[in-house]
Amino acid sequence: MLDQLLSNFSYDFVRNAFFAGSIAAILGAVVGYFVIIRNVGFAAHALAHIGFTGATGAALFGLSSLQGMLLISCVAGALMGVSGNKLHRSELAVGMVLSFALGVGTLFLALYKGFAGQATSILFGNIFGVSHSQIVATLVLAILSLVALALFSKRLLFASLLPELAESRGISLTGLSSAFMVILGIAVTLASQVVGILLVFTLVIGPAGIAARFCRGFWSSILISILIGLFSVWTGILLACVTNWPPSFWITAIIFTLYLIGETLARYVFRLER
Repeated sequence: MLDQLLSNFSYDFVRNAFFAGSIAAILGAVVGYFVIIRNVGFAAHALAHIGFTGATGAALFGLSSLQGMLLISCVAGALMGVSGNKLHRSELAVGMVLSFALGVGTLFLALYKGFAGQATSILFGNIFGVSHSQIVATLVLAILSLVALALFSKRLLFASLLPELAESRGISLTGLSSAFMVILGIAVTLASQVVGILLVFTLVIGPAGIAARFCRGFWSSILISILIGLFSVWTGILLACVTNWPPSFWITAIIFTLYLIGETLARYVFRLER
């Protein structure tokens, strides 16, 4: 059994899937932690679906779906960030924009005359179809995002936990929020390569949400979130190789199973309060 699993690494597409999946999992886990503490899970979910419009529009005009989604996700994220720390209170406005974006994306998809597989990969991901050039682009985007996040992570954490105090000390909540939402747009775009637009919420929010139930410290939460993300992606890819079932299914199933185990332990064993 072990030999069969290891033999899969002789294929380039499997190695590419591991590299791309690992990068997306790490960025998603780190960004997801801030999504949890800032209570902007709905905005993250919306960005993924708004990105659907950019992906289908790019495919319609013969461009890269990844580039199209990256562009519109970052623009939408920057605009959402204008609300500052009050973004979670603007769910109605975000929902209306999301609905319109999905409608436009559906129109683009109806007008698209290419192969149906292209549309399927946009919605459900195609981690085994990632090329070397996409891995390089993914790595560059992830490094830039993590470096940028590291530069203002202390201020972002301060503004997330104590927004009024942070603002009184001259920290721009709008600027921080916009910068973070752009990084979130990048994380959502990269995660979409792994699990697709419809399931991206799982990879970005799931590991961080599970880690947050048991960890109170910043670094411990980040570390556990990354480990959960990597474990889910790696195991999901290997199971997909063995069963020929979609890796998106396995990754989401693993994260959901870990969530159920975590909630059971938190409620009935450790009896943690929410």
